[in-house]
Amino acid sequence: MRETVLNTDAFDRRRFGQLFEMSEKMRQLERKGKRSFPSFRPLMGDMWAGLFKMKPELLTEVDPTLEMNRQLMERVMSENGFQEFREFTRLDDLASALGTVKYSETVLEWIEEQARQNQALQQALQQVKSSDTGAMQQAAKALAEALEQNGQALARSLQNAAKEAIQTKENLKSLLGGIEAGSGDAELKKVPLRDQLALAEKLSHDPKFKEIAQWAGRLKLIARKKQRSKHRESIDRSGITMGNQVEKLLPSELAAFSSLITKRDFLRRYAEGQTLQFDTHGKEQLGKGPIILCLDQSGSMSDQDTISKGFALALMSIARKQRRDFALILFSSSAKEPLIYERGKITVRDMVQLASIFLDGGTDFESPLKKAAKVIEKSRLIKADIIFLTDGEANVSDEFREKWNELNLKKGFRVLTLLLGTAKDYTVKKFSDRVVKAKNLLDDAAYQAFEI
Repeated sequence: MRETVLNTDAFDRRRFGQLFEMSEKMRQLERKGKRSFPSFRPLMGDMWAGLFKMKPELLTEVDPTLEMNRQLMERVMSENGFQEFREFTRLDDLASALGTVKYSETVLEWIEEQARQNQALQQALQQVKSSDTGAMQQAAKALAEALEQNGQALARSLQNAAKEAIQTKENLKSLLGGIEAGSGDAELKKVPLRDQLALAEKLSHDPKFKEIAQWAGRLKLIARKKQRSKHRESIDRSGITMGNQVEKLLPSELAAFSSLITKRDFLRRYAEGQTLQFDTHGKEQLGKGPIILCLDQSGSMSDQDTISKGFALALMSIARKQRRDFALILFSSSAKEPLIYERGKITVRDMVQLASIFLDGGTDFESPLKKAAKVIEKSRLIKADIIFLTDGEANVSDEFREKWNELNLKKGFRVLTLLLGTAKDYTVKKFSDRVVKAKNLLDDAAYQAFEI
């Protein structure tokens, strides 16, 4: 008979096999699970089918070796939250795979806990490995009793597992999405499923990476609001022109259209393109060159590491929207080579690398600024925007300042320094167009960087 207790077909089994091969976490679970529960691999397949298929159903007859799987799947599928969770996982490869990992982890932990508390179940599970029919029946009976007595604990754990799977996918969209509303789903679809799973599993089991994703999501929302506000201010500053674009007409012109006395005059002027309207071209505020973030990673910044990575990803999403290259220069006692993300696009591998880096050490300003200067010099475009983020103090030489100013005359870049904590601004003023002081990266003042 088939190694399943659900109405799966050849397509279902082949698809689960493909996902199993892609998912490192599923393979780890399978190796761990079979040591304490011999039919764990088939159980994982049924967990996936229950979450993915349109209409999963328990079979009326199953192989005796799968009786424990049938009991577990019957209990899982009868829980109140199961159908609600399926709204998230049904026909969704990524969501169903995440759900399978979380549900399988949860069930395995519950089985192992019951075995520790129940010697009869523990002995029966050990004897099942011999494939003795009597032992299998005894194990199934012991499992049924455990489900009867402690099934509510399993139900609560499954509810938490479902929430974690849903949150993992939301965190994934926060990482991959831009600053436009709803862009997470669109960006997620561009990533190969194997990479989606790898990143999702990293998010699910790495607390630091999860925190970076949550900060990225929060800060991208703030960045979107800042960009919208900047656009409105640009319109307000730009003044008035003449034309016939309805959405830009001044309120006075709309009033003229509504009045019987002035309507005919309005229509004549409108037809000739002579009606008054807002000039939405505004002043040119965006640089055309790269956006460069010089990010301090000295020892004193360690407590802000996760939020600073989220901050970098939010700035990167602005670069993606503006179709500009993004350069990240990490520095402490010295500076790393710039990480260049063309048009603000970052790969899954780059995200994992970024999350794992922290330099520690002291603080030096000249080395990251020299790296930034090289990025600017290589760019064919002018008007780069540099965000220099630090909580420290360091000196810059007069010779460097002279070369820096010469380059600025040629390339017309701008430097915004975010100075965190109690550091003095004496040095940063020497190379910055504007200095913004903030207590930390949770301070609203720091979000002025998103107005670039």
